[in-house]
Parts: sequence; structure tokens; C-alpha cells
Amino acid sequence: MRQFLMSASVAAALCMAAAPANAQATRTWVSGVGDDVNPCSRTAPCKTFAGAISKTASGGEIDALDPGGYGAVTITKPITIDGGGTFASILASATNGINVNISATSPTPNVVLRNLSINGAGTTLGLTGINVLGVGANVQVENVKIENFSTTGIRFAPNNATFVSKLFVKDTVINDVAGGGITVAPTGGANVFGEVDNVTVTRSGHGVRVQDRGLVTVVNSHFSENTGAGATVVTSGAGIFTELSIKNSVLSANLTGISTSGASSIAALTNTSVFLNGTGVSASGGTINTFGNNQVFANTTNGAFNGSQAQQ
Repeated sequence: MRQFLMSASVAAALCMAAAPANAQATRTWVSGVGDDVNPCSRTAPCKTFAGAISKTASGGEIDALDPGGYGAVTITKPITIDGGGTFASILASATNGINVNISATSPTPNVVLRNLSINGAGTTLGLTGINVLGVGANVQVENVKIENFSTTGIRFAPNNATFVSKLFVKDTVINDVAGGGITVAPTGGANVFGEVDNVTVTRSGHGVRVQDRGLVTVVNSHFSENTGAGATVVTSGAGIFTELSIKNSVLSANLTGISTSGASSIAALTNTSVFLNGTGVSASGGTINTFGNNQVFANTTNGAFNGSQAQQ
């Protein structure tokens, strides 16, 4: 009987010791010299973001310990990925850098991507730097550099009409993305909000593009040397409200500075400079409003605003 009790105690102790190894941690770590078989702790970090995400609890955070290339990753739950304090990069040749595809609907999940370099360079360029699909999420992108992709730098395309998703991009640089810098393109009747603050998009297909049912504000940003429009608003049908507001920004050396297409597309500019573009202002359907304090000059064709609003 005594031997049985001792054996039971040992078995219980072993189970208790093993339990934490299977539990997901609120904070996990990656390192250039880590290993994905590790528990992703501070002293036994993982090698990749993909390896760490399965060991990180919903709402938790993955942090980088040292410089490294941590690989493409698909996010299916609320999480923060932060490369602060070091050089944390993702090389994504022939694929997407980060996919956000969350099926949960309530509450709207929060995803934070901070202090990262996402590069699609390679024999075959990467597709999209950050690709947000599915039900959607509140996605916050801060201090991120995205370059060398063939399709889009950031594509925000939730498809659920029940929940409103939000995109916040701050202190971010997007270069050399053939399809375009930032595209907000909800589907399935979804409505989304976006805020772009201190963002630069250059040498890409467009700076920022807002499509059906997107409502986006751009401040303190610079869209230049893009092969399409610096900023554009597009609606595919009547009554689909889509709006882009730009303040304290620069649209320069693009094919077109600012354009709208579709009767329900609306753009509004405040204290923004539009210069050295092929066409400065092009309202091909829709309305481009001015608050009267913009500067449109030195474009091959300046174009004209077709709406105005008084300063409040």
C-alpha cells in the first residue's frame, strides 16, 4: 500500500511538471539562434514567428530577442508581434509576409504588428506584405517597413458585414510594391475604417486606394513617384458610400495626384500639396472636395476640384 501511494505521488508530480510545457504563454520570444521545438520562453526562444504563434495565448505577444529573419506567418487569433529593440525581419519571396485570417466574430480581434521589416525580395517577388482577410480584425501597424512585393504592401479586405473592422497604420514606409502601397477593399458588404498617419509610399502602383465601403483618414503622409495615383477612391455601384480624407500631406510625382471613380466616391483634401504629377486632381465620377487651403501646382495638368467645403 505504501509503495502504491509513493508511485501515485510520483505520477502526479510528473503530470504537474509536464502541464506548463503544453500551456500557451502570454508572452513568447524568438531568436535568430532559437529553435521551434523550444517552449519559446525568454531563455529557450523559438526560431520563427510561425513556431512561436502556436505557443502564444490568444491576446498574447511575441517579441524578438535579437536580429534575425523570422519567416512568414499566418495569424488566426488576437496577438501582438513586436520586433522592438532589434532588427526583426520577414523575408517572403513568392508568398505573403503576414496573413491575418481570423474566424472569430465577437469581440472584434486586435492584431498589433510593430517594429518589423517585411521584404518580398527574391527570385520571385513576394505577393502581399500584410494581407488581412476573413471576418476581419482591428489591425494596428506601427513602425514597419514593407518593400519588394508584386501585389500590395498592405491589403485590408475583411468580408463580414456584421462587424466593423479598423486599420491603423503609423510611422510606416512602403517602397517598390508593383500593385500598390495600401489598399482598403472590403467585400461582402463589410464596412471598414482606416487611419494612416506619417506613412510614406514611393515607387509603387499607388499610394493609398480605398474601395467600396471604406472610410479612411490620411494625415501627415507622403505618396510620391507611384505609377498610378498617389491617392484614389473607387466605388463599383450607386449608393456604396466610400470616402477618403487627406490632411497635411503631399501627393507628388505620381501619374495622378488624387482621383475618384464612381458616383458615390468622395475625397476631401485639407492643407495638402499636389504637385509634379501627370494630372493633379482627377474627379472621374465622384467628388473631390477642397477646404480652400490646398496647393495644386506644377502638374502637367493641374485639374480641378469639383466640390468645396468651408473651414469650420
